[in-house]
Amino acid sequence: MIITINKYSLFLLLSLFLLLFSFSSSSFSQPSKQTIKALYIPLADHYAALVAYERYRKKMKHADFKIEQMKNWDLLRAYFQSGEVDMAYVMSPLAMDMYTEKQNFHWIGLMHRDGNALAINDLLNKRVQLPVQRKNRKPNEKVAVALKDVYKETGQSTEIGMPHLLATHTVVLYRYLKEHGLRLSLMPNTNAEVLAIAVAPPKSPSFIKAKSNRATPAAFEQSLPWADVVETGGFGKVAWYSKDVMPWKHGHVECIALATNEAIKHKFQAIKEVMHYIRKAGKDIEKARKQGGDKLEAIVKIVRKHIKGHTRKAIIASLDPKLRVINYQHLNIDEAGLRQIMDLAIEGNILKKTIDIKAFADHRFDSKN
Repeated sequence: MIITINKYSLFLLLSLFLLLFSFSSSSFSQPSKQTIKALYIPLADHYAALVAYERYRKKMKHADFKIEQMKNWDLLRAYFQSGEVDMAYVMSPLAMDMYTEKQNFHWIGLMHRDGNALAINDLLNKRVQLPVQRKNRKPNEKVAVALKDVYKETGQSTEIGMPHLLATHTVVLYRYLKEHGLRLSLMPNTNAEVLAIAVAPPKSPSFIKAKSNRATPAAFEQSLPWADVVETGGFGKVAWYSKDVMPWKHGHVECIALATNEAIKHKFQAIKEVMHYIRKAGKDIEKARKQGGDKLEAIVKIVRKHIKGHTRKAIIASLDPKLRVINYQHLNIDEAGLRQIMDLAIEGNILKKTIDIKAFADHRFDSKN
């Protein structure tokens, strides 16, 4: 059988072929998204990354944004320094210590400001008698006096759990103790009222509970909402917040965002896009905490999807707009704010070496608004 095609049909077939070819070639010409894998710890410090992942990753044009939760800071450090991931959200003293070891990454922004607290168990609170309302709990001498009295009576340092010895929390605690004439040790069997020990954030509530069960005074300083988990759970109290110990314009520097030099070199636009949406997510959290209701519940839902250990009550308490003990504003690089942390860390023998902060910072990822 012979099939005949007239000129009109041939024209339609050619037109259809050219149209399909143009669609296929344009799709091939569009650059594919670049994977940006970021490491985080289950803390309120990193809520903006979770919100950015859930709300905005599909809107990203350059980045295929992925996040991975790490169980502790040492694992995060090792994984990030392996070069197998692009970004990590890290406490500033730990980040500076990593930088002295290997300068294969840069500081590209903040994840939040303020955001950690001292929680004490009931044995210490019997001596302190904290005010009922948390807004009235300030870093006065009462906790320091209680710690000093315990040391005089027992000859034993009170153990205070830190997320890591190279934590901003350790710097904050050092400053508080120093201002009230107490000593902080990072090593056991030394003459000091307080011994800082490393306790992974998710394990901090059980740490303080176990000490209470053994009738031993204890405390921890951790990022939110772990202190709020203790208080809302009824087995400890928030004594004070870091924002009152370390006052700073817009809030003190805490966790910072890092990116490897390789990722910055080969995935610049993708990383810049991720940081843009982290700031946008931070604004979402700030708006939700003010409005409350469904807006805040949506944030709670996102957090609890990724971090089951953060209870609804603790998340809401941490984001209390009246207390404002953590905030997600002004997330550009703050060199002076980091220098404040570094200088105190050196003074307290928490960090051994200073770094060149200007060389560490990459301001190309700053936002203009």
